[in-house]
Amino acid sequence: MCERHATEAQAIAAPLSSRRRRLWQLDHSSHCPLIGVGLPLPVLRKLVDKLSGGKTVADDYEIHVAAVSECASRNRLSEALQKELERRYATVLLRYRSLTSTEQLFASWRAAIAVGDVAGAFWAALTHPRCTPALEQQLCRDLHMVQHQAGACVRADLGKFQALVGAHAQLTLDLGKAQQRVIALQAEKSALTAQHEHRMMQVQASLIGKDSLIASLQAQLEQLRQNAPGLDSRIRLTARLEQMEQQQRALRQQIADLQLNAARAADAMAPREVELASAPAPAAMLATEALQTLCLQQRAVLCVGGRSGNVATYRTLIEGEGARFSHHDGGLEDNASRLDASLAAADLVICQTGCISHSAYWRVKDHCKRHGKRCVFIDNPSISSLARGLQLHDEDCKR
Repeated sequence: MCERHATEAQAIAAPLSSRRRRLWQLDHSSHCPLIGVGLPLPVLRKLVDKLSGGKTVADDYEIHVAAVSECASRNRLSEALQKELERRYATVLLRYRSLTSTEQLFASWRAAIAVGDVAGAFWAALTHPRCTPALEQQLCRDLHMVQHQAGACVRADLGKFQALVGAHAQLTLDLGKAQQRVIALQAEKSALTAQHEHRMMQVQASLIGKDSLIASLQAQLEQLRQNAPGLDSRIRLTARLEQMEQQQRALRQQIADLQLNAARAADAMAPREVELASAPAPAAMLATEALQTLCLQQRAVLCVGGRSGNVATYRTLIEGEGARFSHHDGGLEDNASRLDASLAAADLVICQTGCISHSAYWRVKDHCKRHGKRCVFIDNPSISSLARGLQLHDEDCKR
């Protein structure tokens, strides 16, 4: 095959001029393939419309035939076609300009056929100075076969194209369905996003409100601390007071139990105390001696608590020493508010711990401690208990 091509190239080789030929200088048999391959139909119609001064109503075949017939001579249309071909394939013409022999020109044409780029190569080879009539005929034959092969490929590709069109239509339908699903999902997602944003705004508003409330409460707390110095210590004291009240309730219960036991014991000893009260007894004498050692003349003695039956005996003993005697039942019957006035007027306080309320006991003890008054605590309402209490108090005072 290569030897045949080489032989053909050698056979068509001949000395020619160095100037490129024009369109109208080519053989008329090459005008049809050149116009059909070198110029697309829209470009050809545009040139014809431009030269005719209006829009041509002829079909593509008629325009092609008219253009081919006009290429036989030099005229306005052939010159316009020459100019358009020169402009369109300027780079190919520049590449073919360096060829200096018919063999090189033929080899370049075969290379163009191999790569499928024949339009520019066909125009450059036909108009080249080294193109002989035999080579021109060979170019036309080769282009004719290329067009046949291209037509077969087009027909084969047309079937593939139709199949692709069907597949494209199915894919377009599937794409439309997918887009609809995507739009629905996007709408659902947008609705969920809007709900989440709304909830987020509500939560943020709630947090802002809580922060504002916390800030307001903190400001109020700071204002209270400034207006009430020692608020923290008061809070601690309040907690401590609650603990003490609990302890106080427990002590009151214990005292109530002790008072009940003491009352029972007193009831058991009542006959004996009546006998002692009717006759001079050692306990009464002991109490009288204890009172004498205390120097109670012109003194105010307050007796808090005790049994009502022993108050007369206490009064007789104490007033017998020249003192002023007063009595308070420790909150059992007398008003508890009178206790403070009685304590303030007394010089000596006798507290019957077994027959007194819990609050009165602590008030007596606290008052005597704060004012430095002498206080005798007696756990039994008997005369002997009074005597022992006075003696112990006198000894403590002497020490």
